Amino acid sequence: LALSRWPVLTGAGLVVAGASWMIAVTLFNIGVQLSTPRWVAGRALAAYQAAIAGGVAIGSWLWGYVANSVGLNNALLIAGAAMFVSPVLAIWFRMPSTEGANNDPVDALEEPEVNLAITPRSGPIVVEIEYRVNQQQARAFYTTMLQLQAIRQRNGAYDWSIARDITDPELWIERYHCPTWLDYLRQRNRSTQSEREIQLKAIGFHLGPEPIKIHRMLERPLGSVRWKDETPDRAKTGNVEIQPSASGV
Repeated sequence: LALSRWPVLTGAGLVVAGASWMIAVTLFNIGVQLSTPRWVAGRALAAYQAAIAGGVAIGSWLWGYVANSVGLNNALLIAGAAMFVSPVLAIWFRMPSTEGANNDPVDALEEPEVNLAITPRSGPIVVEIEYRVNQQQARAFYTTMLQLQAIRQRNGAYDWSIARDITDPELWIERYHCPTWLDYLRQRNRSTQSEREIQLKAIGFHLGPEPIKIHRMLERPLGSVRWKDETPDRAKTGNVEIQPSASGV
């Protein structure tokens, strides 16, 4: 476009450039929706649309400033050179691969047993999971747990840690927090099929006939407990039902 002197050729170039832009944006829209779990697809698409709109606004100002400073032809030449060089940036800023990932949701898990009078807003919730792992497989287990850490945090957990008992080297304890009880229930049902495979891989390192031990605890910071006779400390039934959110998770 910067070197063209024929209006017909310039117009044809603009048509090709515009069509390429629309195709690229459409493919990006599809890619964002296919590469994210269902429960977060709406947020991911909103963030992508905001980035596109913001990029167009900033780009309009930037290239307008460049064109005003060095001239329209030179601005088009600089833009073309930048487009030609930009794919090289993928060498250092490569996007994580999602090839082969199965983002279909897993079946909803059963409600955990609850014997305290808690509400959906009760929290923070502390979760501890005990694994018994053969010492010869400790390094492989630890590597798998680092993958599991990313999954826990991506699905809403925080303060994740993994610790090994110094008196019982086979005992490993995974620990993380969730803001509230409802957040925990949603977090545990947000896993995709691919993420569930990693969870099962971690559980597969566990030794013995007994299943892994899971402790779900309500953290009690100073001043959070109302010590009154009329305040119930136990649930009336074995389980406290939490209604699912509107999104079904």
